[in-house]
Amino acid sequence: MKRLYGLLGEKLGHSFSPQIHSLIFKELDIDGYYHLFEVDKLELQCAILGFKALKVKGVNVTIPYKVDAIKYLDELSSEGKNIGAINTICFKDGKAIGYNTDYYGFGMMLDKFNVKVKGKNAVILGSGGASKAVLQFLLDNGVNEVIFATRNEEECKKKFNKFKAISYDKIKSLKSQDIVINCTPVGMYPNVENSPLSKEDVSKFASVVDLIYNPGETLLLKYAREQGIQGINGLYMLVGQAIKAQELWNSVKVNKETVDKIYPMATIRNTPILLGGR
Repeated sequence: MKRLYGLLGEKLGHSFSPQIHSLIFKELDIDGYYHLFEVDKLELQCAILGFKALKVKGVNVTIPYKVDAIKYLDELSSEGKNIGAINTICFKDGKAIGYNTDYYGFGMMLDKFNVKVKGKNAVILGSGGASKAVLQFLLDNGVNEVIFATRNEEECKKKFNKFKAISYDKIKSLKSQDIVINCTPVGMYPNVENSPLSKEDVSKFASVVDLIYNPGETLLLKYAREQGIQGINGLYMLVGQAIKAQELWNSVKVNKETVDKIYPMATIRNTPILLGGR
């Protein structure tokens, strides 16, 4: 019998997750199907109860439910508690258990592209669920300083009261920084002509990491490339966190070589030419 998995979110037309998990199913010899579950916020609790009733093995969770879903879970992993956001739910023994595999996928991506964070200064764009996982990884790996850039400084300061929060227009006044990480959806398909930073602001950074993976090169990353600055999209992170989710769902261990094998296949299959739905 096929095992059912999926992605829980509000608008999922941009997602590559079904293709990536199909590659993982094939590689790990899992008889599974990965479905997109577009759910209205008012139906979030009902959806999670429905997954239990249908004996869904597990779901990933994306914008805007990485924080809201927590209140409807039975248990929360240690990293989920520390981060305060989840992106993966396992359904086991009638319980919904939340995890954050974004944390692991982000670390795998930085390792893959040799981005060092120990002793570095980082700017995080946005203050949503994804930024929480990024922050926790940076702190756990010896970052020197973290600054949040946000549209709402006061709200951000309430969420992250130990860290400096600035508006986007103040980035130009910062001294040169090591890393900027875009944790917002600005620039994501179909709104590909938008960037959270100007080309001038991008020049302040040695590395630009954009968690967006559709399109493969956002306008933010284009600005980086044009100035000879290292730019990384979020596709490797997506593959990494998906692998980690499969490990949790199926109680298996997957080696790094498998991630490296699936990543180029995901890149080839999900070029911007093919975008329109996933």
